[in-house]
Amino acid sequence: MKNITSLLAIVVTLLLSACTNIGPNTIPRDRFDYNTAIADSWKEQTLLNIVKLRYADMPLFVEVSSIVSGYTLESSVNLNATHIGSGNSISGNEIFSLGGSGKFSDRPTITYSPITGQRFNKSFMTPIPPGAILFLIQSSWPVDLIFPLTINSINGLKSKMAAGANQREGDTNYYRVISLLRDIQKSGYLGMRLLKSKKGQDSTVMFFHDKNISDEVKLKLQELNKLLGLEPNVRSITVSYGSIPKNNQEIAMLTQSLLQIMITLASQVNVPEQHIKEGRTVPAKGMVDKQGKDWKLIDIKHSINKPENAFTAVKYRDHWFWVDDRDFYSKRTFAFLMIIFSLTETGAKEGLPLVTIPAG
Repeated sequence: MKNITSLLAIVVTLLLSACTNIGPNTIPRDRFDYNTAIADSWKEQTLLNIVKLRYADMPLFVEVSSIVSGYTLESSVNLNATHIGSGNSISGNEIFSLGGSGKFSDRPTITYSPITGQRFNKSFMTPIPPGAILFLIQSSWPVDLIFPLTINSINGLKSKMAAGANQREGDTNYYRVISLLRDIQKSGYLGMRLLKSKKGQDSTVMFFHDKNISDEVKLKLQELNKLLGLEPNVRSITVSYGSIPKNNQEIAMLTQSLLQIMITLASQVNVPEQHIKEGRTVPAKGMVDKQGKDWKLIDIKHSINKPENAFTAVKYRDHWFWVDDRDFYSKRTFAFLMIIFSLTETGAKEGLPLVTIPAG
């Protein structure tokens, strides 16, 4: 009997220990599993909407507003004893049986909310502030990725538009400005700062370091100033939103909205030739400038079968559309688009997805 009691105590202790360790043990699994699931679904949703725009289909974004995952662990232990003997005799054998049961359940509750109405207008239709774009450059994102994707014009120099109602050939000097800025950026002489006016408004200033500048960079700065109509040897330039600058010490940037960026990327989606012949979509114009340089920013492929080496992939109209995991530059563009999503966040109360896990 003593041995049975000891065994029972051990079983109860183990069950109670399992219950108290549910919380800590689930944190590593839940945090990374939910993180991965949300990130993958976000990429797939974005790619799907880009492909839908290629076919003039309505894009729709559904946000994960909250995740509540509740765990339940139920356990029971029982001990039975049976006396085997004759009549009322106290002699005989005692047969003991020990049993236990447990039940574990995980019931996540996930809340979704479509981005529509005023929030869609603010997040997707409002042009990105020039200051946000410049500070992305300050964060080491390359100019030759950011500008063609986010800026329609700079001081009147227009980019190529391969999609939408305003399709046009870009100005040669627009792309020359990008090349010069990229070279200056790589040299380390390009910087940004934020100034606050007397009225409390913030203004972004782009400046060029003037100490220990090489002769090569000086020549590029002179050419850049000339192309943008800036004052010679100017080193500090105010940046504002607009088509035309107010003076020769300002850069006016006409930026794109997130929806315009997605339309630009949609024009670069490779589609089945049959879909063009059937009128389901239209041929896309390339991103080659007048000098013959290809400024294509992303390569979205298509196939009948599910791809094996996909960074992200979605199925649409019985075809798979995907970005190759071995295509670093396309992945970089896609990652940049995800950052733009964060920049255009309106600051709604629901904020980022909330993961609440009662695990007592």
